[in-house]
Amino acid sequence: MYDCHQLCLIAVTCCSSCATQRILARAFAEARRDLKEHGEQNKPRFISKNHGPTLTLEEVFNASVRVIGNNSRWGSTEKMVLPNGRVSVLKRFRIVTMGKLEFGRRVERLAQVCNNSDYLVPITGYSYSKRIKYVVRDYYPMGSLADLLSGGRGGLTALTWTQRLTIIVSIARAISFIHAQSPPTDVQTNMKMNVHGNIKSSNVMINVDLTARLSDYGFIQLVDHCVGDSDHRDRAGTSNCRNLNQESDIFSFGLVMVDLLGVADSESIIQGETMLFEFDAHGTDRKQALMVLDIALSCTDLLPEARASDIADLVVS
Repeated sequence: MYDCHQLCLIAVTCCSSCATQRILARAFAEARRDLKEHGEQNKPRFISKNHGPTLTLEEVFNASVRVIGNNSRWGSTEKMVLPNGRVSVLKRFRIVTMGKLEFGRRVERLAQVCNNSDYLVPITGYSYSKRIKYVVRDYYPMGSLADLLSGGRGGLTALTWTQRLTIIVSIARAISFIHAQSPPTDVQTNMKMNVHGNIKSSNVMINVDLTARLSDYGFIQLVDHCVGDSDHRDRAGTSNCRNLNQESDIFSFGLVMVDLLGVADSESIIQGETMLFEFDAHGTDRKQALMVLDIALSCTDLLPEARASDIADLVVS
C-alpha cells in the first residue's frame, strides 16, 4: 500500500553558545582528572559493534565537541568529532540517581536491544565517573525529525508526503520492536524493556534515505532508578518514571504523527472540516494522510485504554 520513495534532504543543526562550550570543556577536564585520580575504574566502556570500530579513551578526550541539544532536566546532547574525523554523539546526563555498577548494567542491556534493530540508534559506549556520566551513540548527519520539520517550515525544502510516510513507518517499526520485547522486565537490571519512555521528534534520527531510527530508548531508566515491575504512572515524586508505560509511548507517537502531518489548523480536526496539510496531498496521498491522521487521533485519545494498541498495524507493505 505504501510506496515510499528514497530522497535526500539537508538537515539543520543547532549551534551552541560559547558559554555552553566552556562548561562542556570544564566537564571533560574534570573527567580527565577523575581518570588520573582513580585510574582504570573510571575508564569509559566501549561496546563492540559489527559496523564500526570502538572508540579509545584518548579519542574521546581529544574530540572537538559541540552541543546540538539541551534538556535542562536530563542533560545535554553533544556532537563529538574525533581527531581522525569520525563523528559520534555523546549524551551527557546532568543527574543520575543510581550507582556506577547499576548504570553500566543498564546501558549494556539497552545496547543489546538497540544494536539488534535497524530502527533503533545503536549505543557504542558509556562512562560513569564522579564528575561526568555519558552514553555514546551513532551520529546521523541528516539530524533529527525536529530539525527537518523546523527547516521546512523556515523556508528550506519541505518533506513530501511519501517522505513523511517513510519516517512514520520507520518509527512504528521501532516502537513495535520495543513493545514486543520479552520478558517485559529484565530480571538482572530490573528495567522495563518493552517501553521507550521518551518518544518525540528530536529523538527520531533520519537516515539519508529518509528512513528513521528512534534514539534514547530506555534512557529515562538511566536518569531515575525506575523499578521495572511497578506501575510508574501513579508513583509520587518520580516524574521521569511516571509515564513509563506503553500507553504513554503510543500517545507520544500520536503527537509525532500529528506534527509530521503538519495540520494547518488544529481546530479543524475537532470540527471535522476539510484538512489543510503543510504539504501537497491529492488523490491517494491525501487518502493515506487522512488515514494516518485517524490513527494519530486514536493514539492521542485522553483515555489510555482507548488508544491504538497495536503499532504494528501501521507497518504494512
